[in-house]
Amino acid sequence: MAEWDVDCPLDLVTCYAGLPAGFDPATEVFRVFDYPGKDGRQRLLQILKKRDYAYIGVICSTEPIMLWWKWFLALRLPAKLFIVNENGDYFWFHRDNFNSVREFALERSGLTGAGALRTLGRLLAFPFTLFYLLMYAFTVHARRRLRLALSGNSQGSKS
Repeated sequence: MAEWDVDCPLDLVTCYAGLPAGFDPATEVFRVFDYPGKDGRQRLLQILKKRDYAYIGVICSTEPIMLWWKWFLALRLPAKLFIVNENGDYFWFHRDNFNSVREFALERSGLTGAGALRTLGRLLAFPFTLFYLLMYAFTVHARRRLRLALSGNSQGSKS
């Protein structure tokens, strides 16, 4: 395996404690739990802006870990963005790679291949399913109330 002799410091924004294996001990680690709430996000954003990054890499694996943090920082920091998937493949996030970005987003949302029709069917069926469940719950509770009201009146008239 070839050794890379690149003098390029890396910083890391993560939700995990500790420094991952393979990172230089001089790596600056920013833990999102140290920056809670809106004020914390803004404080982290200001710290990262002051560091004047040229590039930002976002790991987009199949787990939605730190999803909102990733996109918050990617869209707010003035640096060139590249996306890395779980296989280590990457692409630059800009209009020349629009097809790659679109395919990546469709794949992650389940709208490609054999699962696409199933996912679209679920999206279309959701409002009807929700309506049916709400109407069923309303009917069951209304019948129960009516039955209790009628049984209460019939007992009261017998005494």
